[in-house]
Amino acid sequence: MIYFKFPFDESLYSTDENSSESNVNFYSFDGLRQIDFKGKIIEINPENFNDTAISGDLLTKDKNQFIAETKDEYLSNLAKVIDIIKDNQLPKLVYSRRKIFTDFNEIDLKQSFKNLCNAYPNAFRYIFIDGENSWMGAFSEVLGKFSKQTHTFETMSLAGTLPVSESWSEKEIEEQKPVSSYIRNILKNYSESLKESETYDHISGNIKHLRTDFKIKIQPEDLDKIIQELHPTPAVCGIPKEFCKDNIQQLEKFPREFYAGYIKIETEESIQYFVNLRCSKLYKNAIHLFVGGGITAQSNPEKEWRETELKSEAVLKNLVVS
Repeated sequence: MIYFKFPFDESLYSTDENSSESNVNFYSFDGLRQIDFKGKIIEINPENFNDTAISGDLLTKDKNQFIAETKDEYLSNLAKVIDIIKDNQLPKLVYSRRKIFTDFNEIDLKQSFKNLCNAYPNAFRYIFIDGENSWMGAFSEVLGKFSKQTHTFETMSLAGTLPVSESWSEKEIEEQKPVSSYIRNILKNYSESLKESETYDHISGNIKHLRTDFKIKIQPEDLDKIIQELHPTPAVCGIPKEFCKDNIQQLEKFPREFYAGYIKIETEESIQYFVNLRCSKLYKNAIHLFVGGGITAQSNPEKEWRETELKSEAVLKNLVVS
């Protein structure tokens, strides 16, 4: 069972499980796991959704016995990350953690999802329950959007995070630049028609990011290859990609699972790919919130902790629990 909304579109969609085609796919960060939702994409009548039971009883219990990283552990590990960045002269490495919320008896899944949808109209918003894999999220980073009619491919460089009221510092500006360079260097191998926007503010609830847009015409047969080259982008991994990916898996306390992976949605007109950020894994007795940040040699560990706390509020503040 899955429900989702596209950015800037308040229509609610699901899949018709009666057909065998698979137009909604979730891919894990490491690319080793995939969840497919069978059926054509269909629009759901809001009244029908209100009458649909999405019960917390459908969730499984959290039997992982994970103990969330404390602030002291996080700061200690971040110091190691910064040492690795300096020793290897890395432009950036993304370090993440799980925040585990257990202070509730029951979660109102439907109202929590509605709150998330209302709070982030410019984001891809979803909730799904699929046995032990039940997730909810809202995020606005597009890994790619391909038009089947025009063969236009669009993507974005989204990095750097601050509360909306604060001004950008050199740290955030320098964090976003290599993400743009990474995307630019991949796309220019596929066409000379690459168009790039100015960098501007991208507001997402209580925080903002720096964003640059890219647009290019490609051959349809190159689409899958481009997505594989782009993922994971420096915004969720780091540069160089394979080195940072290996270190992430060694340094982080828990596996990322579908956090920082991506979602592929195919319709008659387009194929869209969304990065799975600002997300949570749902259990009957716990909610695991996944949050991370781009670390550079200039990073301030205390400030990075505060950034992850701000990011966790994206889902946490919209939960309805009793």
